[in-house]
Amino acid sequence: MEGELKTLGHVQSTLTEMALRFGPKLVVAVLIMAAGLVASRWLARATERTLHRWALEPPVRQLLVRLVRVLVLGLFAIVALQNLGVELLPLIAGLGVAGAGLALATQGVLSNMVAGLTIIFTRPYRVGESIAIVGVEGTVEAITLFNTVLSHADQSRVVIPNRKIVGEILHNYGRIRQVVVTVAVAYDADLKLALATVNELVHGNPRVLADPAPGVQITALGDSAVRISASPWVAVGDYGAVAGELNLNIIEAMRQRGITIPFPQREVRLLNNDFLPLPRSGRGPG
Repeated sequence: MEGELKTLGHVQSTLTEMALRFGPKLVVAVLIMAAGLVASRWLARATERTLHRWALEPPVRQLLVRLVRVLVLGLFAIVALQNLGVELLPLIAGLGVAGAGLALATQGVLSNMVAGLTIIFTRPYRVGESIAIVGVEGTVEAITLFNTVLSHADQSRVVIPNRKIVGEILHNYGRIRQVVVTVAVAYDADLKLALATVNELVHGNPRVLADPAPGVQITALGDSAVRISASPWVAVGDYGAVAGELNLNIIEAMRQRGITIPFPQREVRLLNNDFLPLPRSGRGPG
């Protein structure tokens, strides 16, 4: 019984000694980290307000704000560890070895992150612009460190890893696209009236932009028809609707004004009606 009491007394005295030795340091370290958390939030908000004035892209703002927050928390964590008496050199060496192993295990994630940084700082496209790449197209909805999110015309979302984008051929439409509408009219039709009709309908469509100005012209002389093409510019969101509206309006207007839209046809002429007799098979009479 006396041995157990001595053991308990020894444990109690050891805990008391450690509490007196490390307790104040631990309290100070906790206070330092709390101050670091408050300071990092305040500096992050201040940085975000400053970056808004510079009109930077949202992904760049988010990256810089997070970087400021991590740096401030890291500095306060170093101060807290030093206050506890932790030797930082062995800790940094251990973190370096662990980081190397983690980098080997997450090569795909790191390549996406590096590609994301490249996209964010080179800005080949921005949020709200319409792009086509790696066989898909859509409007850029978000750009993060790891992927780019596109909103498709069918209301779906396309998520592309950033490493699939860097180094590929990118078609950036911006915020407007050009629609090409083609109609064929007969050779004996009034071509000036046909051109005026198409031009009137294109300029009369409320979705068509006045600048850049749409073009209307004869683009081809086909086998059985003259092809007239209109190339208006529209907002990306109106791209699909305008083509359907113009096709419907054009065919109705052509019918009302008596302009023929011919069916595909070919003219075949026989230049010689004399045919050679076919050779007779088998033996003739002997």
